[in-house]
Amino acid sequence: MSSYSIRDLEQLSGIKAHTLRIWEQRYNIIAPKRTDTNIRLYDDQDLKLVLNISLLKEHGYKISEISRMAPEEMNSEVVTISDRTLSYPDQIHALTIAMIDLDEDRFEKIISTNILQFGFENTMIHIIYPFLSRIGTLWVTGSVGPAQEHFISNLIRQKIIVAIDGQVVKQTPGSRKFLLFLPEGELHEMGLLFANYMIRARGHKVIYLGQSLPFNEIEFAYRLHQPDYIFTAITSVPAGNDVQPYVDKLATRFPSVTLLLTGYQIVGQDIQTKPNITIINKTEDLMEIANV
Repeated sequence: MSSYSIRDLEQLSGIKAHTLRIWEQRYNIIAPKRTDTNIRLYDDQDLKLVLNISLLKEHGYKISEISRMAPEEMNSEVVTISDRTLSYPDQIHALTIAMIDLDEDRFEKIISTNILQFGFENTMIHIIYPFLSRIGTLWVTGSVGPAQEHFISNLIRQKIIVAIDGQVVKQTPGSRKFLLFLPEGELHEMGLLFANYMIRARGHKVIYLGQSLPFNEIEFAYRLHQPDYIFTAITSVPAGNDVQPYVDKLATRFPSVTLLLTGYQIVGQDIQTKPNITIINKTEDLMEIANV
């Protein structure tokens, strides 16, 4: 069972904390627990309730009307709306509830429906990535439990791997070679896997080395394959003062290749780059390079 602050609920639902407090007092629609110092604490069921209320309000229901609904009636109406409409915010709400409940069947239905409607890339860019971004800070702070984090991460990871396996790459004269890896100690592989998919989908060769790769192994693969590009994401390792020396080392050791760098420790940071380094600020930047 996870525990959320009122600010967590605000971030996940889009409903202001002030509004939640008013609803609590006026409609008695939500009853948080309180700490010894009178700070509100919410559990998984409270979060589901607020997410459901948010979705219903977005579809024209008044809060006075929602407050009179039985929980079963509210859940039924939310499922109907989610199945009927394919707006990105509604689907992100639905995914969040599937994560809270560890509901694999619901997850599969949401993702499969959206892939059929929008395609795999658009589902990843407009639904999965915003969903992961929304709950990412909660993982860091521990508001979302390890079971929920691992559950949803592994399901998304499986979807990307299946999509990669479905790619039949036909080499053309304009095809290029991309070497993909994560630095030693870096385990956040989801973005690297999606990059693998996007590059393969555009007819290029990928040498996928995966997570936590020692530097000497990158050099070995580089000598063996002589790629046109090396792509990596630095999310947590290296960090702080170790990031710039690592970036400089990449630029020096691989001077004849274009280095594509992204990740929390790179994007928006004061990283000094050599001419052979390109910062990938968003997914579309990598798509643009692969499309050329």
